[in-house]
Amino acid sequence: MSKSTSTFPLSIGPTHPAFKEPVKFSFEVDGEKIVRTDMDFGYTHRGIEHVARERNFIQVIYLLERICGICSVSHPMAYCLAVENAAGIEVPPRAKYVRTIIGELERLHSHLLWTGVAAHEIGFDTLFLHTWDIREKVMDCLELLTGNRVNYAMLTIGGVRRDIAPEHYGILEETLDYYRELYNRTREILLEDLTVQMRCRDIGVLTYEDAVALCAVGPTARASGLPKDVRIDYPCNAYPDIEWLRPASPRDIGKEPRGDVFDRMIVRVLEMKQSVEIVGFCLDNMPDGEIVVESKAIKLINQLKKVKGDGLGRYEAPRGEVAHFDILDEREGPAQIKVKAPTYSNAAAWAVMFNGAEIADIPIIAASIDPCIACADRMTVIKNGCGGLSFTAEELHRLSVEKQKRIKATCGNS
Repeated sequence: MSKSTSTFPLSIGPTHPAFKEPVKFSFEVDGEKIVRTDMDFGYTHRGIEHVARERNFIQVIYLLERICGICSVSHPMAYCLAVENAAGIEVPPRAKYVRTIIGELERLHSHLLWTGVAAHEIGFDTLFLHTWDIREKVMDCLELLTGNRVNYAMLTIGGVRRDIAPEHYGILEETLDYYRELYNRTREILLEDLTVQMRCRDIGVLTYEDAVALCAVGPTARASGLPKDVRIDYPCNAYPDIEWLRPASPRDIGKEPRGDVFDRMIVRVLEMKQSVEIVGFCLDNMPDGEIVVESKAIKLINQLKKVKGDGLGRYEAPRGEVAHFDILDEREGPAQIKVKAPTYSNAAAWAVMFNGAEIADIPIIAASIDPCIACADRMTVIKNGCGGLSFTAEELHRLSVEKQKRIKATCGNS
């Protein structure tokens, strides 16, 4: 206990039963109230960006699928979009629709998985078992279309590796009908149950102003009334054709956004229905034609070896915007690759969400941004045997400029 105050330090992590990945929280608490929060990452840094520079363009796709098993189409999607942007590759219309279907099925299963985790964190295991039970239907569907429940190996630069066969359409429609029939009951359990409301309402609040200032993304931002959605703001794949698509908001069910844990649940529940309707739209309007620009990997790599430039790929993963920046420099693979995951953007909001909360609320607040620590993890700088170095904004800007100059010099870009 501090001599001058009544606060105590409280450390949780890096390993804790409430967290599925290692992250360390250092809280300062006054009784049961949290008054200050700090976070420590770096326990699962895998050096994927470095490894990617040692692979060819096609091998990188399967490496990036392993950044996150739950978002295993999102990172390859952003990467392919970045390379296609740099190389000026136009993806066939049918491939765009297939990509959208796989991406939305992944969003549906991810939100159902999160709902179960959130229910478990507040001790509502009946709801946890219910949501994970109905999630199996979409997982079976993904396995039917791609061969895998995770790490689908579906994407390639310039299109997709597999088409949706005619015999799959009926199964997909049956799956959509299954979720349409379940939606009202599931929404009732999630949004009208008194237990959920008591544990989630006015907990972990992130105001609109804080969401803007801290650059929140995905359902975390939309729950605070910030209408950010890459599918609408920077549409790719089939999204430009879906004119009715709007960012989900608590206002859609007549509630003014408070930016709390409950609003984040509302947004995800609404997006489950969105995903079902988007998949249905794509099935009803599926274009004919090819599914890939170049199906032979060696030929595609040789074409990309002639490209010199950079590209940015942005995609709305279930957790929010994922961005990949690639530099091509006449090599068999990317000369440089930079990944920004949604958890990296949303982690700063934790400090605001925890402020004023009680110790018992820590697990559900932490889970409310649907964190993927392995996605966001960065290395920790150690100097003279000590970590936790601090940099001013000016120092960070200077270091960033110097790094960019080194990259350009190495890659030969002007």
